[in-house]
Amino acid sequence: MAFDYASFFKDYQIGIGLRIPHYQHILQKKPVVSWFEIISENFMGNGGKPEILLEKILQDYRVVQHGVGLYFGSVDPFNCDHLRRLKKLVKKTKTPWLTDHLAWGSVDGRYVHDLLPMPYTLAAAKLTAQKIKQAQDFLEIPIGVENISSYAQYCASRMTEWEFLTEVVERADCAILLDVNNLYVNSQNHGFDPYDYLNHIPLNRIIQLHIAGHSRLENYILDTHDHPVSEPVWRLYEEVIRHAGPRPTLLEWDDSIPSFDEVYNEALKAKSYLETF
Repeated sequence: MAFDYASFFKDYQIGIGLRIPHYQHILQKKPVVSWFEIISENFMGNGGKPEILLEKILQDYRVVQHGVGLYFGSVDPFNCDHLRRLKKLVKKTKTPWLTDHLAWGSVDGRYVHDLLPMPYTLAAAKLTAQKIKQAQDFLEIPIGVENISSYAQYCASRMTEWEFLTEVVERADCAILLDVNNLYVNSQNHGFDPYDYLNHIPLNRIIQLHIAGHSRLENYILDTHDHPVSEPVWRLYEEVIRHAGPRPTLLEWDDSIPSFDEVYNEALKAKSYLETF
């Protein structure tokens, strides 16, 4: 798809995830926020409180959809009803792009409701790219695929994580949602240099960036989204911006959620990096 992904930064600079503890603050105080990211599946029902809330948010804010249910890496075909409801939501929110994860999570119509890592093989890359193209053609907007955090690797893998990501997005001709925290978490858990990763992916395909906090346990790092962004993640973020240029940036904070102001102030720390380049 012939998109200049960098151009989205003009209107979508720094956003935060729309989360339940902040609903009343947002509706009552109307804080100045460039955009909110919503989890698509939370708003794909028929009516009720989620739809009412979304209607109110859309009156004052831009919204970008982020999904957890497309499972691009699953061998199962897409659930057609899910795609139809997703497209209905896309038209409602007017999201300029849509993101979901480079993961699998279903077998024979049964769903694990988790984001499972992919085996890094050419066959898996071809299948995944084909499904991304199908979804992108049906939804008629750019799709960005997100690198997930992982805690296990497959013996069958024949590529590095960054080689696999590159293979998929080039074959699918889609965008990348680069989660900088996930990149750092995986580099520590699996023992690779995160800067090598950045040097070997098509940075021009980045449509959005995620930043978040993590928890350091005894033997590994867990992607918990319940802390401020760590200094190593900020340094990686700066490196991405230096080479890719400014991109719409979203702070995720999904557990032990503090006040809206604390979350938003953490997100705004990205400004000092974005304004440098």
